[in-house]
Amino acid sequence: MKRILMVVGLVLLIASFALAGAPKSYQVTGPVLEFDGDHITVLKGKDEKHEIAFDKDVKVTGGEIKKGAKVTVMYKMVAVSVEVKEAAKPAKPAAKEAPKKK
Repeated sequence: MKRILMVVGLVLLIASFALAGAPKSYQVTGPVLEFDGDHITVLKGKDEKHEIAFDKDVKVTGGEIKKGAKVTVMYKMVAVSVEVKEAAKPAKPAAKEAPKKK
């Protein structure tokens, strides 16, 4: 019995690590403003435009993408590059002058 509980606990632990590392998925729904095969621009609401990269591996269902068609795009935010800059060094406080001896 203890062995079964340990195995179940280990499986749950491994599954939680696997799920925690995946990037969060997002979606945007609205009419297509522009589509050229490399990117798609979707209008969300009245003034919020979402421009999303698009490649040949994206699965398209329900018809052809064209300007004006209502679509729902599922996407993930993925970093392309990161540049680390050195943190600003704190300013050194002015040294206090030692009292002069008489």
